[in-house]
Amino acid sequence: MIITYLGKQFFKIQQGDLVLAFNPISKESKFSKGSRFGSMMALSTTNHPDYNGFEMVSHGETVPFEIRNPGDYEVKDIFIKGLMTRTELSGKKYINTIYTLSIENISICFLGAIKNGAVNAEIIGEIEAPDILFVPVGNDELMSTSEAYKLITMLEPKIIIPMDYDEKTLKAFLKEGGQDKVSAIDKLTIKAKELVGKQGEIVVLSS
Repeated sequence: MIITYLGKQFFKIQQGDLVLAFNPISKESKFSKGSRFGSMMALSTTNHPDYNGFEMVSHGETVPFEIRNPGDYEVKDIFIKGLMTRTELSGKKYINTIYTLSIENISICFLGAIKNGAVNAEIIGEIEAPDILFVPVGNDELMSTSEAYKLITMLEPKIIIPMDYDEKTLKAFLKEGGQDKVSAIDKLTIKAKELVGKQGEIVVLSS
């Protein structure tokens, strides 16, 4: 599995011929960098231009299957669960969907534009302990670094991938996790067998 970060909460995940996109940044967003590729499946947690740019992951004849709401889905033999939470951006209320899925025996949880206190015990039980957790850190509108780490402690992921960060908030998050010497890498390439023995390792991807 190869994971590439394209800014905000926009990720490309590739496993062989399968290409997925999480929270593509719309052309309407001030954060758009024009990143574009063809994806077979695209998941949006929040109906907001920062996270719903499905047009950015359509290319040529490749048009993604769009997932944008809570519920259960099966696409290309991948089972996806969307769990509903509520969030707020610029004073406006939105539904935020947490997605869990597994690809080649690697379980993924993508928290999306989640707010402090939005996850209850029932949702934590649904998520269980993911291999890879994508978590927003330090965005004042969403989740503070300390709250992010409290949630991480409850979810017990093997690998943590921060998103929606700037230099200051990332530094605070790494310090909170006792991993302040971590350096950013261009992409993460990982296999299921390489996750054995890992617990709470932070991987920073540069955009």
